[in-house]
Amino acid sequence: MSAGNGAKSVLRRLVNASTVERILISFAALFMAVVVGAVIVLISGRVATCQTAAATFFGLGFCYDPVEVYLVLFNGALGGPFLLDAPGLFNPNWNPLNFGFALTLKETTLLIFTGLSVAVAFRAGLFNIGTQGQLILGALATALFAFFVAPFLPAGILGGLILIPLAILVGALVGGLYGAIPGALKAYADANEVITTIMLNFIAAQVAFVLVSEFFRNPDSQVVETTPLPDWGTLLPVAFPKGGDFSLLALAFGLALVVAVWYLLERTSFGYDLRTSGEQPEAAEYGGVDAKRTTVTSMFLSGALGGIGGAIWVLMVMGKWQAGVPSLGFDGITVTILAGNNPFGIVPAALLFGTLKSGSLAVQFGTGVPKQLVGVLRGLIILFVAMPEFFRMIGSSINLETDDDAVATDGGRSLLGGDDE
Repeated sequence: MSAGNGAKSVLRRLVNASTVERILISFAALFMAVVVGAVIVLISGRVATCQTAAATFFGLGFCYDPVEVYLVLFNGALGGPFLLDAPGLFNPNWNPLNFGFALTLKETTLLIFTGLSVAVAFRAGLFNIGTQGQLILGALATALFAFFVAPFLPAGILGGLILIPLAILVGALVGGLYGAIPGALKAYADANEVITTIMLNFIAAQVAFVLVSEFFRNPDSQVVETTPLPDWGTLLPVAFPKGGDFSLLALAFGLALVVAVWYLLERTSFGYDLRTSGEQPEAAEYGGVDAKRTTVTSMFLSGALGGIGGAIWVLMVMGKWQAGVPSLGFDGITVTILAGNNPFGIVPAALLFGTLKSGSLAVQFGTGVPKQLVGVLRGLIILFVAMPEFFRMIGSSINLETDDDAVATDGGRSLLGGDDE
């Protein structure tokens, strides 16, 4: 068997893997990432200088203890479920309603929206790298709409019930319209959506910065930001008991959108057209699907989900728009790859990513491990877990027929029907 045929056989096995097999592969990849990361921590701890060794293995002292690093990482993200002085034992006093777990759920919630945004475009055969720009403008539109409309609504719960849904809707509309721009350029000018969405990210960031700094800036702040919204006009009053800028309502909304997007993609005619256009564009056009309209519509939907992510960032985390929006849109690409473009897979993928982001902060402050090494550990886990799904996506988009398959197929035709000649 040639090397090419061997690679195709491996890809075909990944493509045909069942759900259980894919889960087992992900756990195996996670375990391998932890092992490789532990080795890197030990090597780094050996070459580093310290007064007292944090761990001793094989009679050698190491400045960093990999067991402690991973325990602190997951303890910080989940709020201390493990006992640091007795590795492997659960903390009987652990309470999930804590600040660390709230930070993890905050990151998870935001990444659900951006992950869904990228996944919708992927399923349509489009690479939307512009979720970040759509999120930025959706966030700004939400903040400005809520600020100007709030004075006309009654303060309190009633005003919040009116203002918050409308503000989210405005963020979705602006994000969707901005996402439709590269969709239209792709459909009617055959412009590469990767290039246009990257360019539009920079345009969105600069336009938002200029608008706020020149026209809508908070006069009482030295930072480029809008005026804070009233508390009743945000999701803060229904936040997690221990803070962390997290709202259970926002998470519930995100989970509802996961179900809605899955239903749209898998159980509706529009979803069928969208998936067919992404997987078999020629067959879709032959079947009567308007490929151009589907491209624009799918990018509008993708941008709308990104705009909703921006709206939730404003209403749940900041209470205003502020320059320096975190790279949630780019993180959503990683989340989508981790999830294999499956809307339901986005939830655990976002949770893993959120756990790593919040736990990394605990490692930086709770151990002597430099932040660069913490970033390496995060990257290893993401890389190892994402690679099987990444190669599975590649295998799904290419012809995996090996030379042996071609010979067998040709032989079958000869036996059944003889030579063409």
